Amino acid sequence: MELLQQFEQAVTDSKALSQKPSNDILLQLYALYKQSTEGDNEAEPPSNMFDFVSKAKYEAWLEHKGQTKDDAMQQYVDLVNKLKNG
Repeated sequence: MELLQQFEQAVTDSKALSQKPSNDILLQLYALYKQSTEGDNEAEPPSNMFDFVSKAKYEAWLEHKGQTKDDAMQQYVDLVNKLKNG
């Protein structure tokens, strides 16, 4: 199966996991998804210093700066498969 098809299936599968992942795993999934679909995070940091969720998401995505979309997709697929089988 082509990587893009695997990624799209993993996105669908991530919404139907039997257990909700931890917040750290959810941040990883978010960051890998954003890197896969949009590339490097070029957005401005959140302006509200008390918006901890947006700040965490922004920083998680920023950690993948420079990673190719294909690498991020593969990591996303691998992580979802690990969550499904683990």
